[in-house]
Parts: sequence; structure tokens; C-alpha cells
Amino acid sequence: MLPSAFRHGLIGLLLITPALAAPTAEQRGKAFARANCARCHAIDRTSKSPLKIAPPLRTLHQRYPVEALEEALAEGINTGHADMPVFELSPDQIHNLLSYLKTLE
Repeated sequence: MLPSAFRHGLIGLLLITPALAAPTAEQRGKAFARANCARCHAIDRTSKSPLKIAPPLRTLHQRYPVEALEEALAEGINTGHADMPVFELSPDQIHNLLSYLKTLE
């Protein structure tokens, strides 16, 4: 009986472990920001932006409601200067990035 219970417990643990290890939307959003935004923008709560004119992502909620950025991200962010690349994100990328930005408020 004990080996059977142990075996079932081990199988259960193996089945839930990948779900526990899966990154959250916030983690995926931070990874996206690190890969696509950190060259110019500060992406955390304390650092300065590498490019002085690039606002830290932690201040975006002071300019816009974070949820209001969803449409702009879907249509492609386009700024008035050539240094900022045009981004058009997938719905999952938008969800992840907005989830991360909300953690910085």
C-alpha cells in the first residue's frame, strides 16, 4: 500500500511541477521589456534610463492609465523621434507587458 501511495504522490508532483515552474504574465512582461525596452528605458523601480530622454517605464502610469496603452501597443507605438522603433505587439505580449507595468505603479 505504501509504495502505491508513494507512486501516486510522485506522479501527482511530477504533473503539477511544470505548472508551478511556468513564468507568470508579469515575468514574461519583464522579459519582454528587458529584451525590447531596456536599451533606452529603465525597466525597474530604481534605475535611470540609459537614454536620458527615454522615460523610465515605472513612470508611464503617471502619464497614461496603463490599460489605455493596450490599443496603442496593438496598433503599433510610433513616436516623434527616429530612435524609438515601431512596436506592434501580439495580444499575449500586450497582456504580459501591461501586467508587468502594473507591478511598477
